[in-house]
Amino acid sequence: MSEINVNSVLSQIRALSAQAAARPQPSQSVALLASQSATQPAAAPATGSNGFGSMLKNSIDQVNGAQSEAARQQRAFELGDPNTDLSSVMVATSKAQVSFRGMVEVRNRMVSAYQDIMNMPL
Repeated sequence: MSEINVNSVLSQIRALSAQAAARPQPSQSVALLASQSATQPAAAPATGSNGFGSMLKNSIDQVNGAQSEAARQQRAFELGDPNTDLSSVMVATSKAQVSFRGMVEVRNRMVSAYQDIMNMPL
């Protein structure tokens, strides 16, 4: 059973923010691309496994895993498995609910941030 570690997500957001701040500004990047294309071919964009998309996918997978584990324990308890007690089923279900609520809150904030960006005047 895995859960979303808030400190881990926060540190990843800070690392991504630092990477974004270290990137050249648009006017600098145009000059950099022009000088780079004259000397060598442009490099493919980095698709590292540390990106925001992979972090989001891992978080969704963790929430899905918690929900699957809770469902598995519920079924085992309903079928009368002697190794499954009610307290562990309730704890697993609560963890899955908290994980899901956290993921929904992250989604809501991402949608809100996207809408704010899209409503910015150019």
